[in-house]
Amino acid sequence: MYDVFQTERLIDLWLTEDIGHGDLTAQLMIEADETGHFVMNAREPLIVAGIDIAARVFRRYDPTLTLDVRVRDGQRVEAGTVLMAVSGIARSVLTVERTALNLIQHLSGIANTTARYVEAVAGTQARLIDTRKTTPGLRMLEKHAVVCGGGLNHRLGLDNGVMIKDNHIVVCGSIAEAVRRARRQLPVLTKLEVECDRLDQVREALSAGVDLIMLDNMSIEDMRAAVALVDGRTKLEASGGITLSSIGDVARTGVDYISTSKLTQAASSVDIGLDEA
Repeated sequence: MYDVFQTERLIDLWLTEDIGHGDLTAQLMIEADETGHFVMNAREPLIVAGIDIAARVFRRYDPTLTLDVRVRDGQRVEAGTVLMAVSGIARSVLTVERTALNLIQHLSGIANTTARYVEAVAGTQARLIDTRKTTPGLRMLEKHAVVCGGGLNHRLGLDNGVMIKDNHIVVCGSIAEAVRRARRQLPVLTKLEVECDRLDQVREALSAGVDLIMLDNMSIEDMRAAVALVDGRTKLEASGGITLSSIGDVARTGVDYISTSKLTQAASSVDIGLDEA
């Protein structure tokens, strides 16, 4: 999902931010030729996301390090599982460990949170999708973590699809006119979605022949009415105010997709440590 070239550039930024001109602690306390063997282990049950990125952080700083990656992204592991072993120059390992751990803890936290939401809609036709509310610079990695947790990706960026929102409609004058303008030069493989917060807007969007209708902050009753109104003629996405406690009721309305920023904005990092073996 993420691009290797883009990620290498990010790794350089991350390491520069944390290391600055050098790891003063490691350079003062540890001899240049001292070596060590360390293991990265899960300290709680979790779904792995970002293990390859963490490994690349170590390799980027010191290509001489020996890495033994023992799990894969998307894998569920128990507390105590060794995710990766790192051997080599001790200074290098200790200088880079925080950057590598920060990433895998954050991304695995997103995967864990996503999995809980996916479990909450099990048995319905609804699929869970993410949003563009991601950490600047980390979008592709965070969206990768959502997939690791069993979710789907919405737009990867503004160039990945057309979504007509309330402000677009205000500028254009109506949903019909907004759709007409968008259709004039819409790439043939690109989908068009319209955000609606009222049932009359759903009718207008449906008449305009859009590919997807977002039901924005609608009540459960209105969502059910929208599902009945559309009757399978286009896909429906529920969004706005979705929580772990409410998503099951939303899924049972019959919508096709449910999107929430909680996957990326409210996920707690998991506990992963790096210890000397």
